[in-house]
Amino acid sequence: MKKKLGLHRPILNGKVNFPLCLAPMVGLTHVALREVVREYLPQDAYTIWPTEMLNSRRVPDENLEKTPETLRAPHETGLVPQILGNEEEPIAKSVKRLIEWGAEAIDINMGCPVQKALKHNYGVALMGDPAYAAEVVRMTVKNSTVPVSVKLRAVGSTKEFDELLTFVSGLRNSGAAWVCLHPRTAAQKRRGWADWEQIKQLHSAVDFPVIGNGDVQTVEDAVNMLTETGCDMAMAGRALAARPWMMWQLGEDLGFAAPVGKENLKAPRTPEEEGAEYGHCLLKLIQLCRQYFGEDLGMRKVRFYVRTTSVWLPFGNALTGVCAKAKNMDEMNEGVMKFFSVPHEMSARTDLRQ
Repeated sequence: MKKKLGLHRPILNGKVNFPLCLAPMVGLTHVALREVVREYLPQDAYTIWPTEMLNSRRVPDENLEKTPETLRAPHETGLVPQILGNEEEPIAKSVKRLIEWGAEAIDINMGCPVQKALKHNYGVALMGDPAYAAEVVRMTVKNSTVPVSVKLRAVGSTKEFDELLTFVSGLRNSGAAWVCLHPRTAAQKRRGWADWEQIKQLHSAVDFPVIGNGDVQTVEDAVNMLTETGCDMAMAGRALAARPWMMWQLGEDLGFAAPVGKENLKAPRTPEEEGAEYGHCLLKLIQLCRQYFGEDLGMRKVRFYVRTTSVWLPFGNALTGVCAKAKNMDEMNEGVMKFFSVPHEMSARTDLRQ
């Protein structure tokens, strides 16, 4: 008997039945990482899967089957590519190509705080102009045959909630199917705590799905977010990349069957078990990065992953060094195997904000 947690309102026309998903992250949410995380998804569980952020000015002219950011596995389901843009013609062309590619929904980035996005008036810059943001959603929905969602950042504080509600209402009226709120301001970037109260208030005030994002580092955090805010799904970024088995842990807690191939096993829970599982995941990622990206790019992808996720390991800097020194994938694989030939405990949390 599955416990009910989240998913109070249907996502992807009700296909989604699992209340945890991976966040779109530049340099991380590529096909190899999605494959690693998907291996821990419980049987019969369906969730959404993002891509890295895609520039709508580039997608129309790219070979989506060869571009690293849009590589996909044939069996992947629930794909929701994230686009960045603000002009109808490139958005329309991008949406058409991405639906042909296999997108089950399109996500619009209104949360990217980097200077390049601000300069072109997209990403989080759109949050400064509610009417313009609503128009971007309208033009995307107009050109899409699949649902359109929006990922956005917070307003300054809960005292300014009316501003956030006005902004989101404009997106809703323009056809957005759901929103994901990361309740940190652009100025905070990854500093400070995410203000979950804004997720709670927003979910209570609107009539369509709200996904919560921010400070989900463990399965307990995911459950707490879903319980405390009432949101429909929890989204996790670097922490879910670091511990993909959060999918398995949550599935156990909710009564889902274990992932395929793990039917007679229990999800890792102790620091030692999680440390060992991180090693298994990293070896699998090395293999998949070589398969999808080739030797040179694959090594860069793995190194970036390790720099980002090894902060949960007490000797993460040493592991980063092992991967940095490797001259090829074989050396990297051997170095990682040697590193994890002794036990390592994984920390539940790090000061690096999510």
